[in-house]
Amino acid sequence: RLTLLAIMLAISIVLSYIESFVPLPIPGVKLGLANVITLIVMYIYGEKDAFIILILRIFFVGIFRGTIATPTFFLSLSGGMTAFLLMFGFKKLKVFSIVGISVMGAFGHSVGQILMAMFLLNSPEIAYWLPFILGVSVITGVITGLISNRFTEIIKKAYI
Repeated sequence: RLTLLAIMLAISIVLSYIESFVPLPIPGVKLGLANVITLIVMYIYGEKDAFIILILRIFFVGIFRGTIATPTFFLSLSGGMTAFLLMFGFKKLKVFSIVGISVMGAFGHSVGQILMAMFLLNSPEIAYWLPFILGVSVITGVITGLISNRFTEIIKKAYI
């Protein structure tokens, strides 16, 4: 269990690094590939382990990129925390599939980052970006949800 969780953490760090090289039309928007791992861990090992993997990923990526305690780090942390809270809450409702939970995570990440950017820059005008970012979040959330769903099925068949 610990070995597989460590591997999942390593994969999430690599995915986070790789996705930083994928340009998207809206500044600051990413595909959310590292969230695939958070979702897989959430559905296979539970919310507690998913939260730990998420926090460790954010801190390790911040350390590796040299952005720890910078605005970039706090944007990532606030986005990750908000995403996790929404995914956790909606998963507990047992209404949405993993794809729906992924979309809620993408929404949460966007809202968390926008709120943190508004705070850090003392600029409420940043909220105008939110509709555009939420539109992209639906697409990226569906993609990461579908990927998460497929890999969760594969892992469950292989190991559980």
